[in-house]
This record gives sequence, structure tokens and C-alpha cells, in this order.
Amino acid sequence: MPRVDELFDVQYGHSLELNRLELTAPADGIRFISRKMRDNGIAAYVRRLSDVEPNPGGQLTCALSGNGVLSTFIQEQPYYTAFHVACLTPKFDLTTAQLLYYCQCIRANRYRYSYGRQANRTLAQLELPGPTEIPRYVDCIDVERYSGADAPRTESPTPPLGVTFWQPVQLASLFDIRKGKRLTRAHMLPGAVPFIGAIDRNNGVAATVGQAALHEGNTITVNYNGSVAEAFYQPVPFGCSDDVNVLYPRFDMTPAVALFFATLIRHEKYRFNYARKWHLERMAKSTLRLPVKASGDLDLAFMENYIAMLPFSSVLEG
Repeated sequence: MPRVDELFDVQYGHSLELNRLELTAPADGIRFISRKMRDNGIAAYVRRLSDVEPNPGGQLTCALSGNGVLSTFIQEQPYYTAFHVACLTPKFDLTTAQLLYYCQCIRANRYRYSYGRQANRTLAQLELPGPTEIPRYVDCIDVERYSGADAPRTESPTPPLGVTFWQPVQLASLFDIRKGKRLTRAHMLPGAVPFIGAIDRNNGVAATVGQAALHEGNTITVNYNGSVAEAFYQPVPFGCSDDVNVLYPRFDMTPAVALFFATLIRHEKYRFNYARKWHLERMAKSTLRLPVKASGDLDLAFMENYIAMLPFSSVLEG
């Protein structure tokens, strides 16, 4: 198989320091790419420098060290980079789907590296499939499927949260809290029912199973063990492990309102750890500070409208 440097021109990035740059809004700035594992590597948007030319779009960026080593992304717009970021320019005409495939191939070599072994000297030597070895399914993928999904539902500017005027509300007064049921890997049947585990990604879906769903959709799952306080909105019926509690709303909850709640619940993470779980009884007594009307009722309209002004809210139903 060919090496990375036989498929791409490999160059070191700008090695700029973010604290020496002027931050700006995304619409007015240049992407600043760091060694992040997520967000396409984007750490911030910064003011264009008069004496430093941004790299052009169409390149791949690859983290060479740190916790996100070999995190690789397509940069479709001009960008600057932090330290220890490589910039890869393809030597062949490659589609967006093929570039995404190479991002995954490079990322699959993460196991070779650690804090003591960086990729600065060896990235170029990694072996990857050649252009003729790219699987057929890659070119069948519709990479534009989610184009425009990042648009907000409304164009109004996002208002301040004004949390000073929020009030603490007990979770048990808002939700019927139920415990999940244990299901081991050995007993999982093949199927399409989401099974929620105590993880911090993929909306909590650890597997899909053939067992009947035990919980209704339009609920919120919260980990009381594992990745404690990770909260996710579940739109369809599902099963979940006994490390997860399920919050059934006692009010008319839309997906947008559920996401508002899930975000606030995640912010309670600092209160818990491996020695102090967020078990069902403790969760029922816990409170969240929430926007409340003068009447004392939840301000559900504020929650709905706030989420509707955020990126990606256009994909929400209801």
C-alpha cells in the first residue's frame, strides 16, 4: 500500500498561538484549527492576519500529538492552525467522500500513538489504501445529505439566558423518573430497537437489539453511573441499561424543550463521580434552575424559542 506522503503533500501548519490572535464571529473570521478531536478541529474563528496567508480549503488537517492525535478532518474553507497540526494536500483528484474515507483511514492508526509517541515524524510513513483500493461503497455515499442542517429554525438573534431570574425546581415535580433494566451483551438479540447505555456519545445508543422496547419515546435518558449525568433526548421507543434513568415528562415536552433540559442536566455533572452516583432517589430530590413565569409555571415558550434560534434547530420536529 502507498504511504501518506505518496498520496498527499504533507506540510506543517502555521503553529500560531490562539491567545495572540483576535477572536471574531464565524461569519467574519478565519477558522483556527487545533488538535481537537471534535468540531472538525475548529477551536475558534479569528481575524485574518495581514502577514500570514491562510491555507486554502480542500486540504486535510491532522493532529500530530495530544489526546486527539491523528484526528483528521477536511477543511473546506481557508484556515489557520495551531502547533502540531499537519496539512495534507491530495496529489490526486479525490471526491469529498473519498477524502472523508482517507480521514477515517488515518484516524484508524491512533492506536499506534500515545502521549509518549507523537506522529510528527511518522505520519508521512503510514500506509493507506491507494485510490484504486477505495471500496465501492464510498462513492455511493451522499455527502450532501445533511447540507443545510446547521441552520437555525428562526433567524432571530439568540437572546441572553438571563439565568439570574431563574428558579430552582425539583426534578420529581417535572418528571416521572424510572430506572432502566439490565441486558447483557450475551443476551442481546439482533434487531433495530435502540438500547441506551451509560456512555457519553451517539445519543447514548450503545447497541440496537431485538428485544421489545421498554420505554416510550419523547423522554430523556440520564446516566446515573458510568458517564454520570450525560443526558439525551430519545425520540423513539427504546430499552436502556440499569445504569440509566428515564425521565417521563409531566408536561407537554417538545424535542426543543427536551434538548434545553438535557443541556441543563449535563451541567450538573460536576456534582457526581464514581463514589457519588446520581441514583434514582437522589435524582428525584435534585433541583434544576429553570426559566419560570411570574405565575410560577415553567416558561416552556422561552425554552422552545431559545433552542429555535440555535444552529441545527431547523432539523427538529414539533
